[in-house]
Amino acid sequence: MNRRQFLHTATASAAALTASSCNTTTRRADKLIIDTHQHLWGGNFVNPPWVKTAPEVLQHTFLTPEYQEATQGLNVKAIYMEVDVAPKDHIKEADAIVAQIRARNTPTIAATIGGRPASADFESYVQRYAGTGIVKGLRQVLHGPSTPRGYCLRPDFVRGIQTLGKHGLNFELTMRPTELHDAVKLIQQCPETRFVLDHCGNGDPKAFNPKLGPGLPRTCTADGWKRGIDAVAACPGVMCKISGIVAFVPPGEWRTEDLAPVVNHCLDAFGPDRVFFGGDWPVCLLGSRVRGWVEALDQIVSSRPFADQRKLWSGNATKFYRL
Repeated sequence: MNRRQFLHTATASAAALTASSCNTTTRRADKLIIDTHQHLWGGNFVNPPWVKTAPEVLQHTFLTPEYQEATQGLNVKAIYMEVDVAPKDHIKEADAIVAQIRARNTPTIAATIGGRPASADFESYVQRYAGTGIVKGLRQVLHGPSTPRGYCLRPDFVRGIQTLGKHGLNFELTMRPTELHDAVKLIQQCPETRFVLDHCGNGDPKAFNPKLGPGLPRTCTADGWKRGIDAVAACPGVMCKISGIVAFVPPGEWRTEDLAPVVNHCLDAFGPDRVFFGGDWPVCLLGSRVRGWVEALDQIVSSRPFADQRKLWSGNATKFYRL
């Protein structure tokens, strides 16, 4: 072990011992973080209909000033993630975030927009944003109650995902963990489209530790989720977003080690070159402030090679999203 490795190991050990008991900035603060999953809503931006019936903590305005306050002390650049607006507001949402990024007065530097790949006019919608250099991909949430099992394998939906690849855009998979094998079938039918699996495949920490409370209705067993993750990871080039899972645990009642089984399985299955960080703010507030999530993840990965940590926090996202 050379001097640099020794100093890094000592610093990591000290951080792991103290991070859980202090509110100061972690050692991650002076390093670039690409937050690949930033939500914004409220005010004159967009107001997704589901927020009206969401837990109270989410029924507020969450725009750039609030995000900057939440990430104060961290060197963060963000990729906006669509917020499941009503379909009639897709263009409004996409136009608004593109304009905001072009104004260069925000930490947000790129965007994943919403859309409906199965719609008849999907290609014209995609063409509207494919050449901006700002829009990197598209998402349609697939785990909502109105989306039936197997929806992502409908021929019209598959054609839409193939269209994204044709125009150089990726698709982000946010789906029930019980349907990860459907994701594999979709990926195999769209060889020219790049994919991101959001939120660790919606792995639920409560599946590993029942003491945290009952799992979500869409949760499968820990072993079932692992098999699904391994199947998706076997698809070449698919990325896994280490995000979302802190929203599944009760605030103030979880520990870093409660998140570690989900995080570590994803990191091991996908490898150091196919993972990146997502804050999932403000949805993360269901379980933790975004700083708490950053600190927890920092502890979980502290024993991994420093080069792999940098790939997780910024390197892989910079490359994949062509930032």
